[in-house]
Amino acid sequence: MKPVPVIAVFDVGKTNKKLFLFDESYNIVFERSARFNEITDEDGFPCENLEALRLSVFDSLTEGGRLKQFDLKAVNFSAYGASFVCLDNDGKAMAPLYNYLKPYPEDIKKQFYDTYGDEADIAFKTASPALGSLNSGLQLYRIKYQQPELFKRIKYALHLPQYLSYLVSGQPFSDLTSIGCHTALWDFEKNDYHDWVKKEGIADILAPIAAADKVVAPAISNSNYKVGIGLHDSSAALIPYLASFHEPFILLSTGTWSISLNPFDQSPLTTEELQHDCLNYIQYKGKPVKASRLFSGHEYDQGIKKIAEEFGHDVIKYRNIPYDTNVSEPDVVAYYKLVHELIDKQKISTQYVLKDTPVKRIFVDGGFSKNSVFMHLLAAAFPQLEVYAASMAQATAMGTALAIHKCWNTRPIPNDLINLKYYSTVKSKSY
Repeated sequence: MKPVPVIAVFDVGKTNKKLFLFDESYNIVFERSARFNEITDEDGFPCENLEALRLSVFDSLTEGGRLKQFDLKAVNFSAYGASFVCLDNDGKAMAPLYNYLKPYPEDIKKQFYDTYGDEADIAFKTASPALGSLNSGLQLYRIKYQQPELFKRIKYALHLPQYLSYLVSGQPFSDLTSIGCHTALWDFEKNDYHDWVKKEGIADILAPIAAADKVVAPAISNSNYKVGIGLHDSSAALIPYLASFHEPFILLSTGTWSISLNPFDQSPLTTEELQHDCLNYIQYKGKPVKASRLFSGHEYDQGIKKIAEEFGHDVIKYRNIPYDTNVSEPDVVAYYKLVHELIDKQKISTQYVLKDTPVKRIFVDGGFSKNSVFMHLLAAAFPQLEVYAASMAQATAMGTALAIHKCWNTRPIPNDLINLKYYSTVKSKSY
């Protein structure tokens, strides 16, 4: 039987590291998942086990190569942002993959803003709220002044998706979807690195920028598949929607964070928007994507835990509560009140990327898309819009595969990548 042409996608999250093989119709035909225990950096702060991750990439590729029913045509990578791997002249990682949750030193922060302007001005120009270590460019600034000898030895600093690509191709690249994600590196008005990046010599250790659909040959001999340069995971998750829908929409991507993404709004961020946790991403074709963030998945988990403890139930009860306009049980009433409060916050957050745009539809993916109460109340909160729960198998990984579709897939992109469920506007009780 003739082997099935496939693309391998490595999808590296903070918790789960996954490998998927997609066929030409974007069906998942193989998957593998791994989790690694975190290690600690020189200050004892938890960080990614970079060596375990490196070995896992090669082990997974080897395993995939043994599956004779598949013909590997390409490999690509997606990973979380705000994290740099520093390479020496031999291409070896020479420092920990510092955790973006690590507190940022106040003295270094003060030095930076005293030198280059106040937080609001830098945030406005780089479309990056001041987030400390989450601004990955400031991680490199910290290294320069806290560990100057280390900084001098850095040949390249690669964002994590591009490091994974480098492991397989041996070629270093920078990618706009990673650079443009709250890094404080990119001046959106100039469409170039911010002046501070050049003045501090940071630009000298950033690899050449390549297009998101660029592919190169692997460094592994006797291999004829193509290697993509990798994408930031939030930008990758948007690609199936951009490939499938051409009328303006907002994607509400839900998980621990609920992120409202509007790829049809290229207007500059205002000071007010930055103060309310709005930022810009850069999507895979280089255009800005206005986004707003809300910590609602975390708030929801804490809320149902509290309700379960108060009323003596298991939290599982609240995972699949059907929507009902006439609830009477006290704990379910409390649950509805929780979701109402989240929707009130979500409406404000989403409104920041919705106002003054021609958007007519909201697509919701992730955890809340499966929550009937959330979806009905969201539809009620936006009566002027069509609200859909969207589902597909592994949006981030699929988007990563779609980014380099032309280099490996002989078929057109399918028009049924995403399943939609429409939620009509209904009047709901207040709680």
